[in-house]
Amino acid sequence: MATQQIPVVVLAGFLGSGKTTLLNHLLRAGDGTRIGAIVNDFGSIEIDAMTVAGQVDSMVSLGNGCLCCAVDTSELDDYLERLARPAARIDVIVIEASGLAEPQELIRMILASDNDRIVYGGLIEVVDAAEFDDTRARHPELDRHVAIADLVVLNKADRIEDEARHELIGRLADLAPGRPVLCTAFGRIDPEMFFDRGPGEDRDATVRQLSFEDLLREASADRVPRRSEEAGDERDHLGCYACDHDHDHDHAGHLHAVYESVEFVSSEPMHPRRLMEFLDSRPGGLYRIKGFVHFDVPQNRQKFVLHAVGNFLRFYPEPWAKGEERTTQLVMIGSGIDAPALRKELENCRQLVPEEADENSMWGVLRYVPSREE
Repeated sequence: MATQQIPVVVLAGFLGSGKTTLLNHLLRAGDGTRIGAIVNDFGSIEIDAMTVAGQVDSMVSLGNGCLCCAVDTSELDDYLERLARPAARIDVIVIEASGLAEPQELIRMILASDNDRIVYGGLIEVVDAAEFDDTRARHPELDRHVAIADLVVLNKADRIEDEARHELIGRLADLAPGRPVLCTAFGRIDPEMFFDRGPGEDRDATVRQLSFEDLLREASADRVPRRSEEAGDERDHLGCYACDHDHDHDHAGHLHAVYESVEFVSSEPMHPRRLMEFLDSRPGGLYRIKGFVHFDVPQNRQKFVLHAVGNFLRFYPEPWAKGEERTTQLVMIGSGIDAPALRKELENCRQLVPEEADENSMWGVLRYVPSREE
């Protein structure tokens, strides 16, 4: 069976864009999700680390230097190893990059890691709506950072007029074609856009958040610490987070960071070639795809777990459980996506005739199955 992998999300953006605010929001609104954070500060005083220290499940703080400047991946692998070990029971790892970091280098390190318990979870580029032009003038590389992002968060969008906001969304869409652009204030975005949240009240209420000190303590390496409190969920409704000072008012005039979640289920197997055509030309705004796929192809009748974020795509083959119904079940998450059109496209990917697919039709899928070297 495939190893359960922990997504590693890179949270990037230039100084003052609101990365730490967004991270703090994720930590508060995780609803039972155990989040491991690597806070990559630049400078000797770790202000950002101190800001999140009281909320993070497992924190690795890297002071006085930029993580992406490491000579090789060994240092990052060490931190990821601590957070990804099974005893820590971490659900997702978030790397808050320094405002001076090169995000593509962080991505390269994650993809080059030999830790089979982690998987790339996407690059989130946070952009300051109010200071976009000034930031772009000081840091021309902003265009390049936005262009490689899997998701663009236009933060502080409440600080500019509607017309300016729409114009800026268009400019960002030109810089990152096909990528979702989410507007938000105070970094309030539903965590489910980035990762699967835990079931909250359905989880063991005695599990407490894990501190970095617990990770360093050898005696507790195989012991799961406890706590009696669960993180609160300040979500008002899907994709909407109200301001802390104004929870009960009408939301009609509020700026909401809305996303859509679309489910697809098929009892018929999927045709490998047609499904790969769909995945290779994913529509704009579609950020994540997760689930598993049923192919009915000779010699390849395994279950294929699908993980896609941005342009990143992987299939992980594993056996079907005894008695498990062989169906395809996918969840697609994005912003501005056309749910009926997505379902229709996937319905057209079904294999209705058993002899329609052969072993050669699986080549496109197998390109995205990690090799032993990966």
